[in-house]
Amino acid sequence: MKLTGNDAHVWSFKVSDFDEISTYLKLLSLDEQERVTRFKFEKNRKTYILARGLLRVLSGRYLNVSPENIRFKYNDYGKPDYNLETSIKFNVSHSGELIVLAFVKNRAVGIDVEKIKTDFDALKLAENFFSFKEIEMLNDVPKNDLHKAFYCCWTRKESFIKAKGIGLSFPLASFTVSLKDENAELLRTDWSPQEKNEWKLFSFGLQNDYVGAITVSTGIRSVLYFNLEAFLTKMS
Repeated sequence: MKLTGNDAHVWSFKVSDFDEISTYLKLLSLDEQERVTRFKFEKNRKTYILARGLLRVLSGRYLNVSPENIRFKYNDYGKPDYNLETSIKFNVSHSGELIVLAFVKNRAVGIDVEKIKTDFDALKLAENFFSFKEIEMLNDVPKNDLHKAFYCCWTRKESFIKAKGIGLSFPLASFTVSLKDENAELLRTDWSPQEKNEWKLFSFGLQNDYVGAITVSTGIRSVLYFNLEAFLTKMS
């Protein structure tokens, strides 16, 4: 579990791969366990327990701390951080059956994953959230690729604002990202023309029908992807 300042680690797992979750529930704090009881649907409860529990399991390896002793704090916009002194930062996202966890050292990080859906008007929705340039690029995308391009754009924008730690209160139309699969890039930041050079974006597709993105502050050379199920099997 060696994490250098030049790499970002992304872990992924499917909720349906876990039958027994009581071990992970026990790792949660009392307020998190109380929140679990407020979820209406079992799937949402399970996703929350696994995301928080397995975050602690992996964090324990990176931090050399027992998972049950790991606690979190939150900034004014709800972004979580470790409630201890460490250079390691993390971020979490989930959609459908997939949960992803990102870890970096001495960097800011944001990650987002989305299950691709096609039952909505992508162009109309983009008009409410995307920048003028993004809408223009989306209009040039072939119809069959439209929804994937929409999610490429959405996950890159979401991962960026999560990396900045300022939540959805930040105007999504005030910056522009690329749409193509192979070139994740922050193209424009209206409030500061130079800030686009301070971040690096990566897109990934770890499962069929999913698209994801990770944003890190500059200095990261590569993103390494790990399968959590294989890691847990090795541990047992």
